[in-house]
This record gives sequence, structure tokens and C-alpha cells, in this order.
Amino acid sequence: MCASGKYSSRGPALIPRMKTKHRIYYITLFSLVLLGLIATGMFQFWPHSIESTADWSLDKRSVHDAPLVRLPVASPIPERGDLSCRMHTCFDVYRCGYNPKNRIKVYIYPLQRFVDEVGVPISSTGLSREYNDLLSAISDSDFYTDDVTRACLFVPSIDVLNQNSLRIRETAQALAMLPRWDKGMNHLLFNMLPGGPPDYNTALDVPRDRALLAGGGFSTWTYRQGYDVSIPVYSPLSADVELPERQPGPRRFFILSSQTAIHREYRLELERLKEENGEALLLLDKCSNLSQGVASARKRCYKGQVYDYPHVLQESSFCVVLRGARLGQATLSDVLQAGCIPVILADSYILPFSEVLDWKRASVVIPEEKLPEMYTILKSIPHRQVEEMQRQARWFWDAYFSSMKAIGMTTLHIINDRIYPYAARTYEQWNNPPLVKWSSVNSPLFLPLIPPRAPGFTAVVLTYDRIESLFRVITEISKVPSLAKLLVVWNNQNKSPPEESLWPKIAVPLKVVRTKENKLSNRFFPYDEIETEAVLAIDDDIIMLTSDELQFGYEVWREFPDRLVGYPGRLHLWDHEMGKWKYESEWTNEVSMVLTGAAFYHKYFNYLYTYKMPGDIKNWVDAHMNCEDIAMNFLVANITGKAPIKVTPRKKFKCPECTAIDGLSLDQTHMVERSECINKFASVFGTMPLKVVEHRADPVLYKDDFPEKLKSFPNIGSL
Repeated sequence: MCASGKYSSRGPALIPRMKTKHRIYYITLFSLVLLGLIATGMFQFWPHSIESTADWSLDKRSVHDAPLVRLPVASPIPERGDLSCRMHTCFDVYRCGYNPKNRIKVYIYPLQRFVDEVGVPISSTGLSREYNDLLSAISDSDFYTDDVTRACLFVPSIDVLNQNSLRIRETAQALAMLPRWDKGMNHLLFNMLPGGPPDYNTALDVPRDRALLAGGGFSTWTYRQGYDVSIPVYSPLSADVELPERQPGPRRFFILSSQTAIHREYRLELERLKEENGEALLLLDKCSNLSQGVASARKRCYKGQVYDYPHVLQESSFCVVLRGARLGQATLSDVLQAGCIPVILADSYILPFSEVLDWKRASVVIPEEKLPEMYTILKSIPHRQVEEMQRQARWFWDAYFSSMKAIGMTTLHIINDRIYPYAARTYEQWNNPPLVKWSSVNSPLFLPLIPPRAPGFTAVVLTYDRIESLFRVITEISKVPSLAKLLVVWNNQNKSPPEESLWPKIAVPLKVVRTKENKLSNRFFPYDEIETEAVLAIDDDIIMLTSDELQFGYEVWREFPDRLVGYPGRLHLWDHEMGKWKYESEWTNEVSMVLTGAAFYHKYFNYLYTYKMPGDIKNWVDAHMNCEDIAMNFLVANITGKAPIKVTPRKKFKCPECTAIDGLSLDQTHMVERSECINKFASVFGTMPLKVVEHRADPVLYKDDFPEKLKSFPNIGSL
């Protein structure tokens, strides 16, 4: 039997063939679906250009042209505000999503005029100039988007900066009517003058659900740490008065009080301080005898003498900032602009941007009950610290207080750092003026475990006029394989360095830097010529170290880049009879310091030594021409909490020909001065940071009975 119609030469036809017209139909349908998916993907991932063309500004949109929105009496009112809110409970971080630039997107609601059912506006002032400046700054920034679907944060165009101008209930109803309100989730409100008589609450009284609040008068009771942002009260004088920056230093007055509406008890106490300290304290008040037409806000008086405000603030080292009816005071901004150190007496006040700013560097905070002791407290601050605080105060104003734009951008950066913590600004970026070039330097605490060998190290040789010894040192160091550059710090202002033709010819760059003053601290200045991470500090008479010893020291530093790695070891001891610390340089089983006459360290510590050394240590070192190496040991140990590492057994390093005239270390009074240094530095640091260890680093196979040619570092000195 045959059934040829059921089979073909390829086998049984179990699946019926699709007709040609059906095949074309399905292919066309599949193609349309595929094109739709491709188009959707391109729209999602293609860069959006609409952000660069949109602009939120009253220059283009008049308040009077904004649409009118009438609020029904029965409109919903948000809840009072959840004091338990934190970023992980009341903020939807998933709205922000992944962003290659690690930057949140901020949407500003279109401008609207809200009125109640009878046509009365919710605010007596409408949109203030300050709030318009703030919104315009946001719209001009990289944070801004006009695509509401891409927004991570929403800013209402409803001005709540000054609660005095608001109708509380109606303003809350207007907020609840915003299309994306959702109980205030991911919404940001700016308020500088919270509360009202008689209580003057320290946070905005407008019910706001879960909205974040950038507030200008928070107390510890109303501030939601890590959620709200404490901002300054903007001073209108910032835009109208230009105060040129004044050099830090002593001023005409020691303490100045310029506030006019302070509590009677505080004024009586200030008057008592004035009687005790005379001309050192200037106590100003409002003027009662001004000519007609003279702006009283720009004048202050004392016993009939008129002073220009805020210019008079530049005449004092310290300026009092007392709490008024509200905790936040615009006086703080005026004081910072003048470069005067604010003395803040406002218990429980959350200082502006205190989440990121270190106010100890720019202000003095005194409990209100300590006001009678204010003069004594301020007198105890060293002069050098006063100058640093004056400089820091002015920089805080320039960077964070000077305009509504500065205040707004700082607020957004703080919120941005919370959402993208791995890309957040560092403490140094927030608090160090740009004059300190930290951008090119990484802290060794966060380097890879072992920095790469390739960059090598820079040898920094401090010298005065020992030419022959200097040239021998240069010749020996040039033999080290990992040497990348040699920098000579010429510390003699009365004599020029030798001509270029006389210097040793070496294979790496050799640079000579001439200093302006003969200071030991010059060896630790962060010279631009130092391009490597590793630095070898070496004296111009350390000629006995071999190239193997120096190369081995560099290899050890690579494994411990946060340590001082050096050759001459020293120890500090507690003298029980004298009741103080003692410097010890004899042979012992312990080490707590390595001298920087021959030591490797990370160049980051040059910046800390030059710009962040506590107290007056750096000036003390330069004045006594001694102990800069001990100061560096204190600094590194205090930062890292770790001991230095002594390498190789050698104990003698200097040239045999050096005499007491040539070398500081041979001076008979040297040991006594070194002990004084340790006690002085421990007092300034407030602790003894040096750590004692009982080991050193030697090369593997160093003392093994093994062929010298098979050892990595055969030429290691024994003493």
C-alpha cells in the first residue's frame, strides 16, 4: 500500500505549511512590534535636550500673568509634620534612580497665584525677590529638569521663606493641591523666618506632611537630623553692601556687639563686661538721633557716636551673635562677611549647614549661662588660631552664605550627597579654602594596599651651604633604581646655589628651590615639583646609606604608605622623677619615632604639616630651628594612630667629617631641647599620640648564610 500524498521526500508532513498571504501578515506584524520596541528604548536612553532649553525665571514669566487658583474652604490640609522622618522612611530614593553624573534632578512647579474663595491671596507679599533668586538659581543649575517624570526632588513655587507673610491654613491647602504632593514625599520647602508671636516656633508652622525643610532657625527639638537641612537666615545687606576682604590679624576692638533687639538680661550682662574691660569691648545699639532720610539699618550708635553697619564689624576680632525672638539671626551672615569670628550664644541652635561644615574652625559657641565668662574664654585662644578662624569665617560666607544662589546650591549638594554617598564631597572639600591645593593629593589612608612601583619617589634634600656633602648625597641617592626626581631645597638666602655646571650629572631631573626664609619647615612644604606619592626627606649630610638600603626603605613604604618609614630610630620616655616626657636616642629595644633626616612618607602629610598643624607648633619649630622631625612624627601618629617603621639595623648615618659646628644633632643642648619639644607638642595636641613598637623591618635573607648575588638587597649596613 502506498500513500504518496501524505509524505514527501523529506519525511512526513506533520506541520501544515503556512499560506503565503498569512506569512506576509505575521512578518509585517512582527516588524512593527520590533520597531516600536526599538523606538521606545531610544526614547528612554537617548539624551534629553529639553532641559537646556527650558528656563524658570520671572524675567520671562510675570507673577501677574500666572494662572489664578482658587482654594475651596474644604480643601484638604496636610498633617502637621512627622518628626520621625528620615531619608530611609519619608524619602523615595528610587525616584532618583541611577544617574551617571551622580546628580539629583529637581523640578520647580509652575508659578500660580493661590487665593481663597473670596479672592484673598495666601501670602501678603506674593513671591519675594529672595525666593525668585533662589528658584532662578536652581533653574540655571545642573540639578534642574522641567521633565516632571525625571524629577527626584520637587520644589514648590509657593514662597514660604517668611512665615510672617503667610496665612498658615491656606498655604497648607495650596501645598496639598500640588499634583505630585503625595503627602510631601520628595518635596523641599525653604523657610528662613519660622514661627510667630508669642512662641516663635523654631520650625515652619505650616503643616507639610513628610516634606523636607530647609530651615533657618532649627533647634535640637525640631531638627530632623539627616533629613532636614539647617540653612542661614539670609541678610539683605549681602546684596547691597560690599565689604572688601580684610587681612587676618589684630583689630581695633576685641569684642563687638551690634544687635539692637536683644533681651534686657543679655544687654545688662554685656554692659557689665564693658565696664570690666573698657575699650576692648564695643557695645552698639540702634541710633535715636539720626537725620531724616538716613537708613537706620545701616547705622549703629554708642553714646552718640555713629558707626556704619556692617562696616564696623571689620574693626573687631570677635562679634557677638545672641539669640533673639528666633534662634536664627541674619547678624551671623553679616559677621562672617566682615571676617569677624562669631561668638554664638544660642542654646540648642543648629548652626547652618552643620551637617558638613566644621564650625569649630570659624566660630566660638558658648552656652548662654557662660556669657559672664565670655571675655576670659576668648582671651585664651592663641593669636594664630584667631587669624585662621578669621580667614575661615570669611571663606564660609563667600562659599555658602553670600547669596540665595549659594544657600540654595549648598542645600541641594547636601541632599545630593545623602542620595549618592559614594560620590559625596569630602570633609576637606567642604571645609578647606581652595587656596590649599588638595585636589591633586590623595590621603594615604585610602590608597590601594600597595601603591604601584612605577612612579618611584621624589628625594627632597634640605641644605644650607654644605656643598661637598650635598653633592655626595646627590650622587649616592641617584643610584637608587626607584628615584624619580631629586629636589634640593636651598635654605640660604645670603648665598646663591652653585652654578648648574658644577652639580653632579644624574639620570633623573634635579630641581633647586630657593626659599624666602631659613626655616626648617621648608623641608615639608608641598612643592608643586613633587609629583610622586612617595617622598624621601633626607639631610645633606646623610651619606652612609647605600642604594640598597634606600631602595628597600621605599619597598617597605609601598606596603605601608600611611606610615613614616625611616632609618634613624628614636624613643620618648616618661621621666617619673621630673614628671614629664624625655627624648631618648641611645640604643634601646623600642622605637616611637623615626627622624626625617632620612625617612619616606606620603606627600599628603606635607599639606597637613603646612596647613593643618595644630596650635603654634610650626612657628615654634621655625623659631627654635629644631624638632621639625618630631612634629611630623606627632602629626602622622595622631592622624593614623600607628607607629612608624624603622628599616635596617644601621644607627650611624652622618658623614664622619661633620663637627659640632656643622651639625645640629651634636650640639650639647640638643637633647634638652628635644625633650622640651616633646612636652610642648604633647601639650598642644592634648594627648601623647606617639606609639611604641619593638620591631624593625629587614630584608628577607638579610642575615642568612646565602650567596650575596641571590639576595635582593645585599648591601645593607650593619651599624
